[in-house]
Amino acid sequence: MSFEQGPIRPPSEAESLFIRVTRNCPWNKCLFCPVYKGEKFSRRTVKEIKEDLKSLHEAAVRIKAYAFKAGDGVNITRDTLELVYRQEPELFHVALWLYRGGKNVFLQDADNLIMPAEQLAEVLSFIKEQFPTVERITTYTRAKTVSRRSVSELKVLQEAGLSRVHIGLETGYDPLLLYMRKGVTAEEHIQAGLKVKEAGLSLSEYVILGLGGRKMWREHALDTARVLSIIDPHFIRVRTLSMREGIPLLEKVQTGEFQPLKDDEIVREERLLLDNLDGSGYYVSDHILNLLEEVEGNLSHDKPAMIGVIDRYLDMPGEKRANFRLGRRLGFYRYLRDMGDEGHYFQVEALRKRLQEEGRDEDEFLEEYRGRYL
Repeated sequence: MSFEQGPIRPPSEAESLFIRVTRNCPWNKCLFCPVYKGEKFSRRTVKEIKEDLKSLHEAAVRIKAYAFKAGDGVNITRDTLELVYRQEPELFHVALWLYRGGKNVFLQDADNLIMPAEQLAEVLSFIKEQFPTVERITTYTRAKTVSRRSVSELKVLQEAGLSRVHIGLETGYDPLLLYMRKGVTAEEHIQAGLKVKEAGLSLSEYVILGLGGRKMWREHALDTARVLSIIDPHFIRVRTLSMREGIPLLEKVQTGEFQPLKDDEIVREERLLLDNLDGSGYYVSDHILNLLEEVEGNLSHDKPAMIGVIDRYLDMPGEKRANFRLGRRLGFYRYLRDMGDEGHYFQVEALRKRLQEEGRDEDEFLEEYRGRYL
């Protein structure tokens, strides 16, 4: 029994079953992205994908047999998960999916709408045939690809079972899109987003905070807000730029051509973005790299509260902001209110003092630590 798995998925798809439709990325030139580098893009055939789905269906049958063996009947419990992990760990992902309800599916890799609509629709229908409990099927795609698709093609996919598409907007500022080698314009992003919505699909757009660096941060924030306000996606998901090995942009950082923003500067950039952003969708800060995770809510009525979180942080004395930054990155804090835990607060202060005694630059330490996360 075998089935392919791609390397990544959005945090919001953590409870989904992963089905690899294409391999890697057809563009694969973005300076900020470490994924798929050195890997060639290829399309899997409908037959290959169906074979994977048959294997996954067989895996589900075997996992249910483990449930009976564990005395759980038709229910997948923790005892079932433990038994599967001990006996056939390669099936654990499927077992965990069933344990969580078996409702969501995520299609990997980076741009599955590049597949002919009728072929992808066939795959979608087969997913529903093999797994009748599935309620939501989502995928990554590129705005460039969607901008070349007709609304009728997208509707075919929606009717076959596709629920949501995840698109990496990253920025709405054309010079920055060009600099980062994104291979798409702001206007194409707008066209793609509006088409997705017209076809009845849920739309999730991603923004990278800090992507403009020192030179273009303001334009990045303002033009991204403009583009998103026109598209008005159902979800806006923010990520924070991080330097790590494998990111082509790192070379430009090392030469001084690109100067990354520090955490406080990124927070000010996010405030400018939010202040100029209009819409009815949900703004989500669902990644560990984001400093202020609680900046989240519905834009139509929660925006003042979200900006309020940012202002509370920026209004704190410098020493407290430094404490929160370090505590957040090291896992002591998740939200600003977590600083109220005196034990954790003083632990973080002790770590800050140690860094100072060692002559370590705190911002450099934090940037290095951020680079450990994808």
